[in-house]
Amino acid sequence: MPDPTEELERRRAESNEHADAFRATRDRLNAEARALADERAAIVDAIRAKSAEAQDHRRHRDELNGQVREAKRLREEWNRKFQELGDQVQQMRRARPSRQGAVPVWRLKKDLKELEFRHMTTALTGDQEKRLLEEMKRLEGAIREQEDQFRRDPDIEAVLKAFNEARDEAEKHHAAVGQLAEEAQRAHESMVALFEAGDELRRQADDVQAKLVEVKTAADEAHRQHIAAIEEVRDIEKLLYAARGGHAPIAWAPAEAPREEDFLARLKKGEKVSTEDLLELQKRGRA
Repeated sequence: MPDPTEELERRRAESNEHADAFRATRDRLNAEARALADERAAIVDAIRAKSAEAQDHRRHRDELNGQVREAKRLREEWNRKFQELGDQVQQMRRARPSRQGAVPVWRLKKDLKELEFRHMTTALTGDQEKRLLEEMKRLEGAIREQEDQFRRDPDIEAVLKAFNEARDEAEKHHAAVGQLAEEAQRAHESMVALFEAGDELRRQADDVQAKLVEVKTAADEAHRQHIAAIEEVRDIEKLLYAARGGHAPIAWAPAEAPREEDFLARLKKGEKVSTEDLLELQKRGRA
């Protein structure tokens, strides 16, 4: 009679090999899952860092935009003062009587512009150009003389001083508007670039998370198969114990004893056999 323990030994060795293989697969997948979890954690840290930096740029941009609004308000205020003082200067100029026989300054400036245009656009002989330049010089001197005389009036001088200060202030705030607006735009662009980089990192984190779930699921399945293989080994060891004369609890009593050839055929097919079957076969072997 063939020894049924040989088939059980073979089955136990095979189940042990399966258990070892599933355990190795499980451990490899768990290691991969840990690496993916670390990678995801690093990406999440990078996302937080970029988000914090982007928020700093947002706050800086908003502060600069507030300064731009204030600089615009001041520019408009000083432009209004500059315009008002300019109108006042013109009124004072028109109200001031000219010297007897003196050509008004506005007429002198008009004549000077015409001569300057003629000098740039007309082909002149040497003598003509010389006379033209002399006339331009005379007009410039007459304008300067009347302007100096005009400025000698203390009231006019005070208004002109205020006029020049208003012009300088308006120009200063105009320059500040441009500079602050450029800085705000740079801060905005930096913020947008960081948010876009964060979005790309989030996509990477999602990809890693999906891979992590896939690997962890596979690791759990390998662990389940490892446990099943171990349980199968334990079941076979119980059968071996009973087959070698040990005692095992009887869970149920079969209606009729199995035949030895049926028992061996079931073992070869990989089917499980009960302790009771082995005990019955042992009894037959001893009969």
